[in-house]
Parts: sequence; structure tokens; C-alpha cells
Amino acid sequence: MALSTIKTASIANDAITTDKIVNDGNLGNRNVIINGAMQVAQRGTSSTVTTGSGPQTCDRFFVEAASSGTFNVTQSTTAPDGFANSFKFDCTSADASPDFLLFGYRIEGQDVQNLKKGKSGALSTTLSFYVRSSKTGTYQVNLRDIDNDRIIGVTYTISSANTWEYKTVTFIGDTSGILGNDNGNSLTIEWWLAAGSTYNSGAVPTAWEAKASGDRAAGLNVAIGASTSDEFLITGVQLEVGDVATPFEHRSVGDELDKCQRYFQKSNPGRIIKGLNATNGAYYYLTVLFKRDMRTAPTVTFSNNAASGFNTLDPSMNQLHPNLFEVYKQSNGNANGGYYLFQYEADAEL
Repeated sequence: MALSTIKTASIANDAITTDKIVNDGNLGNRNVIINGAMQVAQRGTSSTVTTGSGPQTCDRFFVEAASSGTFNVTQSTTAPDGFANSFKFDCTSADASPDFLLFGYRIEGQDVQNLKKGKSGALSTTLSFYVRSSKTGTYQVNLRDIDNDRIIGVTYTISSANTWEYKTVTFIGDTSGILGNDNGNSLTIEWWLAAGSTYNSGAVPTAWEAKASGDRAAGLNVAIGASTSDEFLITGVQLEVGDVATPFEHRSVGDELDKCQRYFQKSNPGRIIKGLNATNGAYYYLTVLFKRDMRTAPTVTFSNNAASGFNTLDPSMNQLHPNLFEVYKQSNGNANGGYYLFQYEADAEL
């Protein structure tokens, strides 16, 4: 067929599909989720969760729990084909009457302006992920608008115990509630794993609504943590604009680490060293540049401190910015060649 004769009508309606475009073309940066393949775990590959809220093991993801048992959460090497890691909950102390247990992810408002939320042309959003659990049944996952205290949810079913299953769910667009165009937490995804009556006494919010606590886990009919044999694993998390799930967007570990360090980073195991000529009472300063600019000026904590030529081990800090901070110490006048060593962690998570 001559090039000039190729028309739209020459292409069968089913000849070009989303999968073909994604696999054969370049549709990068469609996944809003950072570290969806659970490749990066700067805080460590395991921790114990009983209560509270915060990041655990795999970067960018968090756990919220209260009176629902004790869990070892890990960056697991149990994963579906095409992936190397997953986020795993392993119950070590059971609670048959849970308050709540959920797994979540927070998103900056400026990263989801393309959803047109709050506008007449608001777009749908599709969430896809691989999941595996020791318990079959119905689970619930929600999308929460933190700026306007609104929520929408959907249920999904795990049909086979201890088997990887691929799930896709779509949240319709919301014409109410504009998201802030800033670096604050505007959208949160929450996967519910256990819930008491405070959170499951209502109805699944299948359309956008003002958040009601009783609706947040209304469709959940299992309780991860009711038995010490309970496990829940998840990976390949992708959130994208539209009502069709495309194949997971694999990114390199280096790319994912760089994105994660906007929210959390720590110094290398080799400590930072500050040399000096020891003059009694003199102050010595060290400016530390972060590995990359952070979301906001972070909370910085220090560990593994050691010193010679200084009176105390506690560091003093000022000039804290998203891209640097300054440490300073006062000399006690001991021998020349003194030093101050430390490691740091910087946390700017949502």
C-alpha cells in the first residue's frame, strides 16, 4: 500500500490498543506513584508495627495501625513475575477485635493537577497493583482528598489464598474540591486490611462524598491480624490518569532512589568529618549539602556521634533549608587536629 493511501479507515478499530502503544512507544512518567515496585528501602528492610502512623521499610509508603495486632513489615523478595520486591505484612501477635490497620501512600497536590479535580472536566483515575494474601475475601481501597476532606472507595476481591493476583480499580473524577497546587499532602491512597465498627459501619463510598469514618472500610470483610498466620503482600502499585490500567511503568533503582530522596535521605555509613585547629572557645562550622533538594526543610536527626577537641557530642544546627544545613561546634582547646563525626537522617515526608 502506498504511503499516500494510508487513511484512518485503513486501520482496523482493534488494531491499535493501549497495551501496544505503551509497550512499543514511550509513555514515561504516567505513574504518579514513586517506588511502586518497592525497590528502595532507605530506612531498612524490616520493622515492627503495633500502633501509630508513619513510613515503614519501603520508601514513600506508610502504615497506620491501632489495636490490631503486631506485625513484622518487610521489603520482601516474594514477588510476582517481573518484580523483585514487595511490601509484606506478617502478623506476629494476633488481635481478633481490631481497631484499624491500613497501608497507604500520600501525594503532593502539585503532582496531580492534571486530574482537573474540582473542575467540570474532572478526570477519572485508575489504580493498579499486584496483591497476595493468606486470606481470601473482599478488601477496600480508597482515594482521599485531604484538602477538602472528601473520599471515594471501591472494593476488590482476593480469590485465591497465597497467590499473586493483579487488580485494577477506577475512581471517577470529582467536580468538587480543587486540590492545592503546592507541596502538601492533597491525595492519599489507603488500602484497608482490618477495621472495627468505627470504620466499617457505613457504606462503601462508590461516588465522591464528604468523608465519613464509617464508610472508610465498609466493604472490608476480612481482618489481617486476627491470626498469626495472616500475611498480606503488595507491589507494582501504579496510579494514572484515565479509566484504563496500562502495564506497570518500570523505572531504574537509581531513578526511584532520586525521587525518594526528595522525602527522606541519610548520610552514607562513612561519617562526615570536621577537622579543626583547636582554639579554646572557637566555633567551627560545616555546611552539609543534601543529596538532592528535599520537599521542604526536613527534620534532621543525628546518630553515631564521636568527637575529639569538643566538650559535647550533641551537634548544634542552623541554616536548615530544603537543600542544606549547617552544623557547628565549640572547641574546648585540646590538641590540634580535633574532629567531630556524625551521621544524619533528614525526613521531609508528607
